[in-house]
Amino acid sequence: MGLFDKLTGTRHPEDGVAPVPREELRAALLGVSQGEVPYVVRYGGGEGCDLLAEWRLTEPAWQHIFVRSQISHALKIRMRFDQQAHEVRVLEEQWEVERVGTPVRLQVTSKYERGQSRTVSRRWTVGRGEDGRLTATETFHFDSAQMRDPLRETVLRSGWTWRGVVFGKL
Repeated sequence: MGLFDKLTGTRHPEDGVAPVPREELRAALLGVSQGEVPYVVRYGGGEGCDLLAEWRLTEPAWQHIFVRSQISHALKIRMRFDQQAHEVRVLEEQWEVERVGTPVRLQVTSKYERGQSRTVSRRWTVGRGEDGRLTATETFHFDSAQMRDPLRETVLRSGWTWRGVVFGKL
């Protein structure tokens, strides 16, 4: 792995892993967001990509979790397939969000970042233990790697390269 690959978050599959057909990879990536995960993977359509993964910020079932956890960034991962090179070109975009209104909802601000990023949100409860000492217990943990890592691992297990894009187009 070269320096530029490290900076962009590019990862290559293990030697000897044969690339699966594009449609099989697409189906596997769409399946990553099944179940109780805080993001959705969907067709890119008008977003300029083949697939798009994004936080479920606006879905009622997830919105209260994002608001309560004090999440301050929204993340989208745009993916475009390059069949000839067997790589998924990936553009990560992040926006700052703020809590507004009553009831509280998340609103995107004007701050925008592009490239590999990481957002971590944790909530701790502080109290006293039986011995009277202060204790801190983590009651909530949320990490943007929860979205990126399963997508990247699916691509790599499928024999394709995960190629981070920072400059230029997907």
